[in-house]
Amino acid sequence: MNVQKSGFHGLPRAAALFITITLAALAGGCTSTGDPLMSASAASMAAATAGARVTPIFIASTRRNDGRAEGETVVDGGAHYALSMVSVPPGHRSGNIEEPSFGKPTPAKHFTVLGGHALEPQDFRLQVSTYLSGRIGSNRDILLYVHGFNTSLDEARFRLAQLVNDGGFGGVAVLFTWPSKSDLFSYVGDKESATASRDALQKLMRDLSQVEGVGRVHVLAHSMGSWLAMEALRENSIAGTRNLNGRLGDVMLASPDIDINVFRQQLSRIKGANVSIFVSVNDRALNLSSRLAGERPRVGAMDPTKTRDRDELAQLGVKVYDLSSNSAGIIGHSLYSDVPAVVRTIGAQLAAPRAEDSGVTAMIDATRRTLDPMSPAAASTTPEPAPAGATPANGSVIAIPLPPMN
Repeated sequence: MNVQKSGFHGLPRAAALFITITLAALAGGCTSTGDPLMSASAASMAAATAGARVTPIFIASTRRNDGRAEGETVVDGGAHYALSMVSVPPGHRSGNIEEPSFGKPTPAKHFTVLGGHALEPQDFRLQVSTYLSGRIGSNRDILLYVHGFNTSLDEARFRLAQLVNDGGFGGVAVLFTWPSKSDLFSYVGDKESATASRDALQKLMRDLSQVEGVGRVHVLAHSMGSWLAMEALRENSIAGTRNLNGRLGDVMLASPDIDINVFRQQLSRIKGANVSIFVSVNDRALNLSSRLAGERPRVGAMDPTKTRDRDELAQLGVKVYDLSSNSAGIIGHSLYSDVPAVVRTIGAQLAAPRAEDSGVTAMIDATRRTLDPMSPAAASTTPEPAPAGATPANGSVIAIPLPPMN
């Protein structure tokens, strides 16, 4: 993970004022999602003054929130819900998560949790619908992010905020966070926690697909989270909601830590889904995972330059992005978020025009925000153009060139 220890564009003045007032009202009697280091109202005012971008993150979590160890799973396997506000500093560099080397974070320089509040299950869908209200096209979409192994809650929500901002996603961001212990030596325990979270993720996917006004529900999952996401999609298909009743959008799996035979069976249950995978032969984390699994190859570490791997990938019928042109880091397991060109490719694929939206017209300004800055549906900026031809057809492979290592 590319974390810069010590910041995008600021919200419109009116929108920043709206969020400030909203968070100030919430701060008095709502439960915080992350023990913010300053009051929500004070932090949001500081963010607006600093020109930081405030990103709302809806959270569905199977982590305990009652003081027990972060890595334990909720007893009944269900999820609890929250809305968290994360600020991205104005000096933010694409691919980075700016955090302080020591001391408290400040919105002017760092990713900061401004505050937030818990949501009752019956209110979660309504709140998401409110944030979608008034949007058109891909701005009506939901991006559901499922993190991987060895990831804390703060790491997950900062990563999602970074991906939304760097990729220019204009819809609503939802994080599904499961009880990873944030421990390199807890791989087996994390896999069991992910397994125990499948039903909760299955329900979340189904609920999001039924949100009033939603366009598509896109899934972006990383590492072990890719296995969890595919299992939840598989369970939904078995339950009769294949492709989430037509609402499933792109399924993008970054460095998927999935056995190739398991992946083939999962795909057979969600036929017709638009699945993309990001692979790298230089992914050391997946190479280790393969050894732990008895030398069984992981999908995310397959090598498209080898005839056998390329043929297997082609038979899967998925889009393949090959990130192997440079090791880009010691581990090479987070290229999907650390390399700006890859993040732009993700953003461009999610924002691709759809036939059903072609006849829709509305007044939208050049930054893809609705002209009413007071709306909580304020969208993010237009993504930079992706590399030419960067969206492969199903069954084909495209290599995304990476910058040389420093």
